[in-house]
Amino acid sequence: MENIVLSCKNIYKSYLQKNEKISVLKNISLDFKKEKIYILVGASGAGKSTLLHILGTIDKPDSGIIYFNNENISKLSDAKLNIFRNKHIGFIFQFHHLLPEFTSVENVAIPHMIMGEKPKVAFEKAKELLNELNLSHRFNNKPNELSGGEQQRVAIARAIINEPDIILADEPTGNLDSKNAEIINNLFIALNQKKKITLIIATHNPELMNIGHSVIEIKDGCINNIIYQ
Repeated sequence: MENIVLSCKNIYKSYLQKNEKISVLKNISLDFKKEKIYILVGASGAGKSTLLHILGTIDKPDSGIIYFNNENISKLSDAKLNIFRNKHIGFIFQFHHLLPEFTSVENVAIPHMIMGEKPKVAFEKAKELLNELNLSHRFNNKPNELSGGEQQRVAIARAIINEPDIILADEPTGNLDSKNAEIINNLFIALNQKKKITLIIATHNPELMNIGHSVIEIKDGCINNIIYQ
């Protein structure tokens, strides 16, 4: 089992909605291997985003356990979970969540500085990553001065600056046209092959489904099917 980087066992999650308990995830158990790409598919409301948030320790399940490299991280304190996330997990969302008052370089460098890196080193690494993503002409632009595709590439650079083991992406091409979506798809393949990052991506985009080593279908909060490609 040493090839397993992330696991979830018997995950249940529910929410209260108008005093009614709504079950979102029901007994989810999955293993994610190192250096693989996993695609989560399913209808809106099936539980994909909730599962990503639990896998990334942003949210906690009602019951069940999350393992990272065979270590139970479910019981870590909030402070230790913050450190864990910043070191091991990169997040990419549909709506970027870039800080509007900061430039591209600053947005990318901030997570590295939070890890304790000196600002000069963090900024140099941020520039290096943005250059790799063909954004050297956008170093000093703020998010509202960037296109949607450019914003998403900045978000990807921010997600990988701490060299995470895993990237969790929630509808990362949902707001992009087909050309920019293809650019992001190719970036994900490159991250997986060159930087050896495990990716877990929730999407409705059929093109993204094609890049996965496994496609996991979630239906009504349960694993409905797993297709190995």
